[in-house]
Amino acid sequence: MADVLVIGASRGIGAELVRQHHAAGDRVVATARDDAGLARTAALGATALRLDVTDSAGAADFGRRIDGEAFHTVWFVAGVYGPRTTGLQPPTEAEFDAVMHTNVLAAMRLLPTLAQALAPVGRIAVLSSRMGSMGLRSNANGWLYRASKAALNSVVTDASLALDGRAVCVALHPGWVRTDMGGEGADLAVERSVAELRATVAGLTLADSGSFLNHDGQHLDW
Repeated sequence: MADVLVIGASRGIGAELVRQHHAAGDRVVATARDDAGLARTAALGATALRLDVTDSAGAADFGRRIDGEAFHTVWFVAGVYGPRTTGLQPPTEAEFDAVMHTNVLAAMRLLPTLAQALAPVGRIAVLSSRMGSMGLRSNANGWLYRASKAALNSVVTDASLALDGRAVCVALHPGWVRTDMGGEGADLAVERSVAELRATVAGLTLADSGSFLNHDGQHLDW
């Protein structure tokens, strides 16, 4: 049995992570923003904690609530897509702030707290996207989302350097998954994506820290 924390667990990949970890016999603590999400998360077998990752006061309070924990694996799943652009349509200031606060600033606020709540040589698995890759990019669709995930990849790299020798921190691409964000036409069932993500993270060693990995463990270009 392992102790697992899932940040952003009320639906999609986060909810499936809770379901699979609970089914495997792990103790799961998971977060959601509102009452409905908390109820869904608790129904999946997790200890549900309220957390809005965009709220600085809530993030500070969350640190106090997990003080003394020693999680073997922490999943940082929370994220939004933002405007679904197909070219160089500028985002509004509100759209930019919403995406960057959720996808980048939230990780920068919470990663120091999460690192303190890890078991020795624990794992922090941050869900990014190959859409944030510079080397693999072939179009400009969703350029605000791409920019946020490229920035998130930078945050993960810095976190891995700061945690050198103490914890594993990686960025992960879950695939194009059939969730609310991915849509019904996506390639991958959420059950398969999560099963492969879990297997990949379970096999990580300290030498893998700072990597950008596909759900099946393949290394991806930054």
